[in-house]
Amino acid sequence: MKTRTLPLVAAAIVAAISSVSAAPRQVVPVYDLQGPIGEAGQASTNLLGLNFSGARPLTFFDLVGSLAAAASDENVPAVVLDVDAAGLGLAQIQELRRHLGALREAGKDVYLYTENLGNSIALLGSAANHLTLMPEGNVGFTGLYSESMYYKGMFDKAGVKVDVVHIGDFKSAGETFSRSGPSGPAKQQQAELLDSLYGEIVNGVAESRGMKPGKVKALIDAGAITPEHARDAGLVDELAYRTDFITALREKFEGAKFDKGYQLPDLDGPEIDGFFDLMKLMFQNGAERGSKRDYVAVVPMDGAITSESIKPARTQILKAARDEKCKALVLRVNSPGGSAAASDVLWEATAEFKATGRPFVVSMGSVAASGGYYISAGADRIFAEAGTVTGSIGVVGMKLAVGGALAKLGIETHGQKRGRFADTMSMTHPLSEAQVEVIRRSMLDVYSTFKQRILDGRGERIKGDLEKLAGGRVYAGSAALELGLVDQIGGLADAIGHVTEKAGLEDAPVYLRPEPKSALDGMFGPPQKQDPNGEFIGAARNDTAPLSGLVEQLRGNRLVGLLDPWKQAELERALQMLGAAQRDGLMLIGPPLGVRLD
Repeated sequence: MKTRTLPLVAAAIVAAISSVSAAPRQVVPVYDLQGPIGEAGQASTNLLGLNFSGARPLTFFDLVGSLAAAASDENVPAVVLDVDAAGLGLAQIQELRRHLGALREAGKDVYLYTENLGNSIALLGSAANHLTLMPEGNVGFTGLYSESMYYKGMFDKAGVKVDVVHIGDFKSAGETFSRSGPSGPAKQQQAELLDSLYGEIVNGVAESRGMKPGKVKALIDAGAITPEHARDAGLVDELAYRTDFITALREKFEGAKFDKGYQLPDLDGPEIDGFFDLMKLMFQNGAERGSKRDYVAVVPMDGAITSESIKPARTQILKAARDEKCKALVLRVNSPGGSAAASDVLWEATAEFKATGRPFVVSMGSVAASGGYYISAGADRIFAEAGTVTGSIGVVGMKLAVGGALAKLGIETHGQKRGRFADTMSMTHPLSEAQVEVIRRSMLDVYSTFKQRILDGRGERIKGDLEKLAGGRVYAGSAALELGLVDQIGGLADAIGHVTEKAGLEDAPVYLRPEPKSALDGMFGPPQKQDPNGEFIGAARNDTAPLSGLVEQLRGNRLVGLLDPWKQAELERALQMLGAAQRDGLMLIGPPLGVRLD
């Protein structure tokens, strides 16, 4: 009897010990966000700096996926965020706020630590139930400021004239090059948009913090408030130094794993210790992983639209259309627009996918204006955040005339032509009235196509006369919803959830395409195999931008160096856009709103 009982007792004890040791350990995801959180995750190659890092960037797709997983994970009691160094746009913040709200509804704590309480941190942090500010931290919750730069004076000094032709009174994208200040319609548009974005911040903080909007405005208008005042007013929950904040978390969640990589892909990539590691990387299979299961594809179009920048998105959309395993497509658009021709090329790719009858939706990021709206118009459903900047339905044509600059160098030009308008795009002289009229007729054709794309895609969802909504006007996402330009206030996760349901998929994998890559993947990865079912005629290549020399000169100018980094980036981006306009002709670009959260 005893000989049988002892083994049974021992087995019970072992089982009990095993069950205790097998108990899952609590995990606290930690999000230490650095720099802008982009959509595509394609690291730039840096040969000059010899940046042999295998790391690839964190994408917004990665971030929202991790937060969604944390909300449904029973082993996650809380999440921690440090976003001081993150460059988040208003639309990104609004989506992240919803994810933080979902975490709290699931009974989890949300901790956010900051040393600087600016507009973006105040808005995002208001959704946390533990917002901690450093006792001697900076409080810069002072509202929104919009500032745009105008370059006519600079071009005048250089002897350069920029001809600008636009369709739509509110299509003010070219004004920065042809005027010294904004036109009346541009001022009106900027004021209306600023009101909308300011309202989003005020109302968001007020709702999450249990304040009246008037109190939030009073705190903003106070100018400078102390951390103590911010705590007493309810903007933050407590004041603590970082070490004390971390110590308190470790004590509260004793034994938990604080995981900075929770449900995130391997961002660090392979270790590169020498030449043989590089050779190994070179011969790795660089083809994207296929899927044996039905899946949803998310394809980002991030940044200005040019014939070069659309290639990855267009390739992936057409691949998805041919892949029977791809049951739905989400196009994530974060773009101020760009080339009219490139916008139509990308629109045509989305039309190819739509023709398959599978669900196709667009998720708009911080901006999806002009060309960014053009490529979105054909979607079955458009998701935008309330703070998304969209619309700007119009066309801009610009041309550089550098004859004056050449004359200052002692260079004279003489030309001959055969054909009345053969010299229209010559860079040595401005446009004549007849040439402007020819260009305007061409722009009206593009404008007509733009509006027809919207009517074909949106149909009766457009509320009112499209022409009255167009003319280059821009709208915040909340206003665009009322006008029928978008269908739903929501973010990337909402768009994915919608197409998953429409496609009848449960627990289907969702892939970001193209797969995010490190700089090393771009430098040493093998060439992609040609798709036997793909196109055999390559897309047009971009020529070198005509203004590249001026860009380099400005980079080294000591006076330009006095500008803050944001303005330096704006200047370079404006010149590059002008170069693209000189090369591509007609442009679908949004106006220079110059709105910064902080």
